[in-house]
Amino acid sequence: MKKILLLTLLFILFNCNPTYAVKIGLQTLVETASVGTSVKGTIIDANTNHTVCDLDAMKGYELRPYKNLMAIKIDGNYYKVNSDNIVIKTKETGFVSVKGKWYRGILKIQNKNGKLVVINDLPLDDYIKGVVPAEMPSSWEIEAQKAQAIAARSYVLANLGKRAAFGYDLNDTPEDQAYGGASAETVKTNSAVDDTKGIVLTYNMQIINAYYSASAGGQTSTSAWGGNLPYLRSVPSFDDNVKKNGHGVGMSQHGANNLAKDGYNAYQILQYFYKDVKFARVNPKVYN
Repeated sequence: MKKILLLTLLFILFNCNPTYAVKIGLQTLVETASVGTSVKGTIIDANTNHTVCDLDAMKGYELRPYKNLMAIKIDGNYYKVNSDNIVIKTKETGFVSVKGKWYRGILKIQNKNGKLVVINDLPLDDYIKGVVPAEMPSSWEIEAQKAQAIAARSYVLANLGKRAAFGYDLNDTPEDQAYGGASAETVKTNSAVDDTKGIVLTYNMQIINAYYSASAGGQTSTSAWGGNLPYLRSVPSFDDNVKKNGHGVGMSQHGANNLAKDGYNAYQILQYFYKDVKFARVNPKVYN
């Protein structure tokens, strides 16, 4: 493959959501949720904005649906929470916890027909910091990780509201994008996110649905289920050393890492896998 020698970047300010720009579903329609905070925290009734109770640092609490409200277990005893919609946040810089992991931002927990939905509400790039190491090994090439950050950022912005029926944008599994929260973060992958802060892929002035998969087995696929999108075309995937793993549409993660080893930067990698795309930066005043 001939290396791209000249690269032109088009940076345009795109407006998207305000502070706490993305909502990620962590648990959907569950019977119980074990929560906590790394520093002192608080539970707020999202319907009235009144404080329900304070939370001690590094202490576990259990939430359960109670009729159309909730109950919280504190020191072995359950207490009724007079709300079907609460927010858990820290009182100073710190992390919230659920599913045995730490997360940036806040937790929103809702009683939906007698079951709990747990949502992580946080700034866009704080979310991407939990996606890159969950989707790509932190030992891989930094330029591949930068490409992953840009693709993941583009994907979430192109799919805001995809899971609106449950009250969030995307879930935290590979069905959308794997997301491990702050517990998954590494210094190297965070650097890849910071170095590409706010950058997305565009086609015809629209943020693209930047599909990607682990490997395409030598040749990427043209996406029929992606709506025959013009920026998704079949190309050699540079991952012949591994068998196909995933749908094979868009960027091959193994291929991206192999290209990075050959000296390609993140922008060259992305312009190879996504045809006729340009780069833009979303407005930092509104997304973070």
